[in-house]
Amino acid sequence: MVDLTDLEKLVINSLQGSFPVCAHPFAVAAAELDLDEATLIATIEDLQTRGIITRFGPLFDIQKAGGDFCLCAISTPVDQWESTAEHLNAMPEVAHNYLRNHQYNLWFVLATEKEEQIWSTIKQIEQDTGYPVLALPKEQEYFIGLHLEV
Repeated sequence: MVDLTDLEKLVINSLQGSFPVCAHPFAVAAAELDLDEATLIATIEDLQTRGIITRFGPLFDIQKAGGDFCLCAISTPVDQWESTAEHLNAMPEVAHNYLRNHQYNLWFVLATEKEEQIWSTIKQIEQDTGYPVLALPKEQEYFIGLHLEV
């Protein structure tokens, strides 16, 4: 468990749902929190540096822009997991991957600029790794409005 300061909790809790879209968003967000812009930016950077937050930025609906994404999995021998993960990490289409205790032990998300690129990327991964890819494209989207209070 990580101990967070009151300031860090304020920043994390306040910025999960929305962020100003304007010429100076950090200044506006800081003012709403009764902070100065430099303090807000420094706090966010420190949280990222310490690995408490892994990402700070917008989420885009890639499908509305003509692209696509797909949850995928590979069953890879444990002694090949690291090299397979490194190969996937080098691909710009791979958003992130996770090792799981499951028959399909390497899970990852593909995101491409065009829908048809998903399948060509999957084919390329299969050729590069020698492992078949289990593709699990989205069938239905459910917005749950996740907010994790700290």
